[in-house]
Amino acid sequence: MRKRFTKQSTLELTKDETPESNDVHCYTVSEITDYLIQKLKNDNLLANIMVKGEISNYKTYPSGHSYFTLKDKDSQIRSVMFYGYKQNLKFEPKNGMKVIITGEIGIYKDYGSYQLYAHRITEDGLGELYVAYEQLKEKLLKEGLFDDSHKKEIVKYPKRIGVVTASTGAAIRDIITTIKRRYPYCQVLVFSTLVQGDLAAEQIADQIANAQNYDLDTLIVGRGGGSIEDLWSFNEEIVARAIYESDVPVISAVGHEVDWTISDYVADLRAPTPTAAAEIAVPSAVELESKIRQLNRRITNYIKSRVIEDRTRLDNISGKNVFKNPQSVYDVPKMNLDLLIGRFERVSKDIVYDNRNKLSKLENSYIFKHPEGITKNKKERYIKNISKLEVLNPLLTLKRGYAIAKSNEKVVSSSNDVEVGDKLDIEFDDGVVNTKVI
Repeated sequence: MRKRFTKQSTLELTKDETPESNDVHCYTVSEITDYLIQKLKNDNLLANIMVKGEISNYKTYPSGHSYFTLKDKDSQIRSVMFYGYKQNLKFEPKNGMKVIITGEIGIYKDYGSYQLYAHRITEDGLGELYVAYEQLKEKLLKEGLFDDSHKKEIVKYPKRIGVVTASTGAAIRDIITTIKRRYPYCQVLVFSTLVQGDLAAEQIADQIANAQNYDLDTLIVGRGGGSIEDLWSFNEEIVARAIYESDVPVISAVGHEVDWTISDYVADLRAPTPTAAAEIAVPSAVELESKIRQLNRRITNYIKSRVIEDRTRLDNISGKNVFKNPQSVYDVPKMNLDLLIGRFERVSKDIVYDNRNKLSKLENSYIFKHPEGITKNKKERYIKNISKLEVLNPLLTLKRGYAIAKSNEKVVSSSNDVEVGDKLDIEFDDGVVNTKVI
């Protein structure tokens, strides 16, 4: 009897086969593999199965497909996750991670080995969204997006506030109502966007960027409460980076007080709820008016006090004698001036009197009456001095028969000043004789 594989993966007898036949059919490797592939595909358990284990040898290729081994302490199975399924993953699997994989068991025909085809991966004991949240949080923390040094101060008295959220729903109503109640002087601009779903994250990021063009003082980004899936758009990297790059200070207001999203960490300030964000964004007009009234009272009381003090000082000053009789201010200076004038007149008279006496003495003096006597006396003294100089004139000495000996233009006054062989010039009254010492 000869057997063959049918499309229904069952063994059937061919027409020429008989039970008595002793012929044995030899199957090819491909036939066996195809048979097992069909068997596995028709097995409902293996076609949609959840398997837990530890990831090892994890590697992603340029194609986007990821290959790894799923193992436990006793065994292991080759696994693959194709790019189409991997796009839905919120986190990147790593070696050593304990996971639960949903997929199917199949056979890779080229190697004839069975493997696990992963459609979905979650961390064992944790949801995949939580894993993705922690991974992105760690990544952005290392990049510095959460650092306080990048936080901008929220404007205390804003003129214009933007709100990035859904245009319908409780969140936007609560925000607008709260701002108008607390601080009606502020304008509110709504930048409508989806807040959940596959397209929400990109829309939120676009509207944050769009809001930069409207001269805002503050930007509120958020939505009302919901599950982690509902809030997930605010855990997306594209939204986090849009908030980080915003020039306008951002208040994150996502969900309820217990909900913390990536947006909360990146924003300049986190509010526990949308209503709380509105309260943080604007001051209370009632409280401001109360403070203004208090300041007005303080200023009024201060002015009144100063007026009373200044009036008292004015009364004290105006009661002084100088204001009652201002002419008295000049009495003492006028008296001092009179004294100075008197002294000046007396001194002037004394000077004139002394100079007049000196002039009178000069007019009556002999020299003033006989000025020629001054010239005569000076002439006599001149002649007398000339006579004295003539006595000292060396030329007159030469005329009396004396001579002057010179050596090198210098007068020789002693025999000790010359030596044998020195040349001398002997000057007489009528000439000079050159001689030599022998």
